Amino acid sequence: MDMLKIIQKAKKNRLYLWLLNTGLARMIPFNKPHKFRIVELGDYHIKTKVPYRKYNFNHIGGIHACALATLSEFCTGFMLLSLLDVRKYRIIMQSLHMEYHYQAKMDCYAHFQLTDAWLRAQVLEPLASGDKVTVNCEVLIHDLADNHISTGIVQWQIKSWQQVKTKL
Repeated sequence: MDMLKIIQKAKKNRLYLWLLNTGLARMIPFNKPHKFRIVELGDYHIKTKVPYRKYNFNHIGGIHACALATLSEFCTGFMLLSLLDVRKYRIIMQSLHMEYHYQAKMDCYAHFQLTDAWLRAQVLEPLASGDKVTVNCEVLIHDLADNHISTGIVQWQIKSWQQVKTKL
């Protein structure tokens, strides 16, 4: 089954959400040991989870800053890719800025959302007349007790595949 169809069905069906998470764990092997999970998916929002487990710990028993940063990258990148035609556009992370506010001592959830108007104004319209665009995506991470753990600003560069130059 086509990944875009699974994404659309995962918005309304828990079985397809499980199937999506299972597929993503295989497609992005770097993230698999962290056990990141999409727990909620809508047309313009995503909620992802990083579990409080030993693999994700830092030296003082909290969730490691790098796990939180990776979760921020994952949820923003996934949302952008699910809204853009991946055959037409390439996205690549340009920068990542994290601010940590509270120690993560339980499961944490990253929230990211955008609007159709934002997507059109910040991405699609500029790409219609230019080579590339850079967008900032803000991710808020909270724990189960609703403590604000971190804020991430993930800067993505988006460009048409026709504009991508690679060395062989």
